[in-house]
Amino acid sequence: MSRLTVALTVLAVLSAPAQVETVRDMVGREVPVPAAPRRIVSLVPSVTEILYALGVDDLLVGVTTLCDFPPAARDKPKVGGIVNPSLEAIAALRPDLVIATTEGNREPTIQQLEAIGIRVYVVSPKSFAGVLESITRIGQLVGRDERAERLGRELRRRGADVALRVEDRPRPNVVYLVWADPVVVPGRDTLITDLIRMAGGTSVSADERIDWPRLSLEQVVAKAPEVIIVGTQNRIHVDDALRRWREQKLLLPALRAGRVHAIDGNLVHRPGPRIVDGLEALARAIHPGALP
Repeated sequence: MSRLTVALTVLAVLSAPAQVETVRDMVGREVPVPAAPRRIVSLVPSVTEILYALGVDDLLVGVTTLCDFPPAARDKPKVGGIVNPSLEAIAALRPDLVIATTEGNREPTIQQLEAIGIRVYVVSPKSFAGVLESITRIGQLVGRDERAERLGRELRRRGADVALRVEDRPRPNVVYLVWADPVVVPGRDTLITDLIRMAGGTSVSADERIDWPRLSLEQVVAKAPEVIIVGTQNRIHVDDALRRWREQKLLLPALRAGRVHAIDGNLVHRPGPRIVDGLEALARAIHPGALP
């Protein structure tokens, strides 16, 4: 064992709370978590947003460099990025709980943290229902059960309202461009695909078994998308690709009809309290006039 590993393990042990309880996280792992966590590190923006929405941001001692909402989160100590956070930075913050996700964090990161005695609870929000479950579970972890339940009810109500407004409308084929060169789209078991369905569309990649498949341009043409949607964080890149597609005169119904829409990608890529804002944005793009 290296000196660094020993030092990190000592920090983790010293920061451990006296009372813990074993719970199952969203991937079925048994995790000993503090009965009342005092120092939490969030490894993903959506978890950070949930903790703020539950009013326990005072417990949040560390976040990733991408945790920028609400604006106050930018002032929290940083532990690095989502994919490769700094173990040293995390351990130095002496967290009694780290909350991670299957949607961005790597399994080796979780294993390395647990190897030095840091408790990690994992959420797995792969659908709208999964987002609500994540909020409920995090609320239970931090003793904000009732507040989490109220937030979940409101998000569920708004989601049901969107679904009702688009229920009797045609369901156009939609391609959501995560990336455009190469074409990367959401697969079957992803939150974005579920949101497109709720918003009254049919994702052209809804049958793809991997989460983020690549499609050739020939496959895109064959799927004949009637609506193209892109997150604003990739807008410049996708605009360049769309310009090339137009120059190549690709026979895409969405291009012919001018149905190319940009929405705030953070609203649909971050499975947190703003997810219904993303659902509403998708519904407005897919069915103009359906929502006020």
